Amino acid sequence: MNTLDAFIIIGVAALIHASFQLGVSVLTLLGSHTIGKNRSHAKLLRLTGSYLIGTAVMTMLLVSMVSLTLLNFFPTGDVSPLIWAITCGLLIGLGVAVWAFYYRREQGTSLWLPRGLASYLAERTKATHLSGEAFGLGLSSVIAELLFIVGPILLASLALVQLPPVWQLVGVAGYTFISLLSLLIVAGLIGSGHKLSQIQKWREDNKYFLQFVGGGGLMVLGLYVYVQQVVAAMTATGIQ
Repeated sequence: MNTLDAFIIIGVAALIHASFQLGVSVLTLLGSHTIGKNRSHAKLLRLTGSYLIGTAVMTMLLVSMVSLTLLNFFPTGDVSPLIWAITCGLLIGLGVAVWAFYYRREQGTSLWLPRGLASYLAERTKATHLSGEAFGLGLSSVIAELLFIVGPILLASLALVQLPPVWQLVGVAGYTFISLLSLLIVAGLIGSGHKLSQIQKWREDNKYFLQFVGGGGLMVLGLYVYVQQVVAAMTATGIQ
């Protein structure tokens, strides 16, 4: 895999990560509670900023940890076709799962989360008053959605280990930034004074489109990498 192909895979995986909505749901809930308690706009900006930093830190840590683990097993970056095949199968399976049950069959944007975990996040959001608490909430929101983002993170990490060390750092930073795009957009809208009701209405109107993009993107990316890394390796072996 050349450098350009690796960065394309990392970028697309990060975009799929950005399409998932748990982080956005928690952010809008945090903004709603903050505005509802008549806190200052500066306070709103501090809390949303801390939440974004927490999300970025946890995402970066997860990508770095998975990449480091893979480097311990594949120090030369020579990943076996079997590992690529397993990862592609995981992505396709997650894509089907996103299509099947990412959103609950009800009005609004209620997600797949178990009710206990959803209640915990809602309570923690309501109780968030300090920047440190918002930072921790950002960390928690990433962990809560690990079931779905594990696929993009694993694939991006496999692509990262194909790169020279200096480009690996760029790849980790790039994945983190791109995966935060949806949060950055929503935080920008909240910070610039847009009504949360308008943001929520847009999310409700477009939730099935986002669901289709997220699930379809996982499956298409899984098939693309399978052809590029597994089928190509099998063909090359057959020719030899």
